[in-house]
Amino acid sequence: MKRILIIEDEETLQKALTEYLTEEKFEVLSAMDGEKGVELAILEKPDLIILDIILPKKDGFQVLDEIKSNNEIKKTPVILLTNLESMEDIQKAFEKGATTYLVKSEYKLEDIVKKINETLK
Repeated sequence: MKRILIIEDEETLQKALTEYLTEEKFEVLSAMDGEKGVELAILEKPDLIILDIILPKKDGFQVLDEIKSNNEIKKTPVILLTNLESMEDIQKAFEKGATTYLVKSEYKLEDIVKKINETLK
């Protein structure tokens, strides 16, 4: 069973993603802030990370830096799921090692799951 870590502080989205991914036979771990997200990523070594950018304690870019600088988890694919749409943010995310960049308003849960499945193949 593939393990997915969701680092997202928006509780409604966090719950919806968790339920949907659990139904899709993924094991789901979750963190409500960037600091806890990094701790869980290092401790649990998930197969994939879904990461928001606007987060308490550490933002998504800081989290991405820490994940990509850790030898044990730096190859873990990271899908950024955020409300930020600027080309600057998107470019920054890919420079820091993000696998995919999704804008929340443009994707339904099933589209996100499709992206996860494509990424994990």
